Amino acid sequence: MKLIGYFRSSAAFRVRIALNLKGIAVEHASRHLRKGEQAAADYVALNPQKLVPTLVLESGEVLTQSLAILEYLEEIHPEPPLLPKDPVGRACVRALALIVTADVHPIQNLRVMAYLRDKFGQTEEAAFAWSRHWIETGFDSYEATVAKDARTGTYSHGDRPTFADLCLVPQVFNAQRFKVDMSRYPTIQRIYATCMKNPAFDAAQPMKQPDAES
Repeated sequence: MKLIGYFRSSAAFRVRIALNLKGIAVEHASRHLRKGEQAAADYVALNPQKLVPTLVLESGEVLTQSLAILEYLEEIHPEPPLLPKDPVGRACVRALALIVTADVHPIQNLRVMAYLRDKFGQTEEAAFAWSRHWIETGFDSYEATVAKDARTGTYSHGDRPTFADLCLVPQVFNAQRFKVDMSRYPTIQRIYATCMKNPAFDAAQPMKQPDAES
């Protein structure tokens, strides 16, 4: 399989963590989002959404959208599991993941910030303030949920990684870039610290990727 991503992409980061946790080897390729390489004709033919990640299977089938890819990896390689076995637990983990992937990331990612600057004349500082607001809004919800849930363990749900953690950690990296005051989120900080001690998370972080830039 081949994973096409970008070192700083939160969505690609999620998939890299899953691959590492499950011990699945893939070929890695990159499309430089800031240079617009995702809009090149050959890539658009592969992924009309002009986004990363894209997972190209050995069969030639193409998968897009990070959560769909995570679900696929869970089905073809169920060990170690990244979803709880009970239906309620799975729903809770998916709900946490969606706080990040549905409520936060889509409205503060690279193309949204570029649109704010290019079409609405916002400064870089204003675009960063926009991103901080939506990250903080999502993290307020995530923190309140995991802080009071008896099912929260060393990770977001129990004592091993789940989809929730795979989505949370890349968003914490974004929060740090956008200068979010993380002291407001002690439970998230604790979970993040646990995750980053796990080699699968550490190896997936942006600055450890072949296409990383300072």
